Order: sequence, then C-alpha cells, then structure tokens
Amino acid sequence: EVQLVESGGGLVQAGGSLRLSCAASGFYFEDFAIGWFRQVPGKEREAILCISSSDGSTYYADSVKGRFTISKDNAKNTAYLQMNSLKPEDTAVYYCAAAPPTYLRAICDYDYWGQGTQVTVSS
Repeated sequence: EVQLVESGGGLVQAGGSLRLSCAASGFYFEDFAIGWFRQVPGKEREAILCISSSDGSTYYADSVKGRFTISKDNAKNTAYLQMNSLKPEDTAVYYCAAAPPTYLRAICDYDYWGQGTQVTVSS
C-alpha cells in the first residue's frame, strides 16, 4: 500500500523557516516524482512546487520562487520542502504527492497524496 505522511508543520513567525517532511512507503521511492501543494480553507488546492513524472522538469509557483526548495533523500524514502522567509500568506495545509514515471503526463499531476500538515505563519 502506498503511503505518504507529511510532518514538520507548525506555527512560525514571519521571516522564519520550516522544513516539511514527506515520508513514503509502499513503492520504489527513488523512481517517483514528488510535488508539494497547499490549500487554504475555501480555496482550491494550489500546486507550489512540482517535479514532472515524465521528464523531471520542475515547476515553482511564483509565490514561492526563491524561498521554497524541494529535495529527496532516497535512502530515507523521504522528500522535503524547505520553506524560508515565510509570510503570513503562506499559512495553509501543505500536502505532498507522488507519481511513478509516466509518459507525457502533466507536470503537477500525481496519483498518491498525503494527509497534509498545517503551517501557520504569524505576522
């Protein structure tokens, strides 16, 4: 069974940093593409940082460019979202997602999702 479990969320002051983790199990993590999304109540889920399952290209939402980065530790089956210079508007539930290598697939299209972790940025 494929599982993704996010952790690392919490309350942080504006200007601070957080690192979210996405622990994966049930699939060969090294081959899978990972993406990060966020959602605010009443709004659609937003893709913020994606790695394509087709060609490995990356997408960064303008709102996080230069502040957020993604990484993977294949030995630990864990992906990370490093968030720096946090702003109150970054407050949201953050989700990681994964997909196997897939031919000609949209960059932020994934099959598996975690349950989310809350990030709150105070001003």
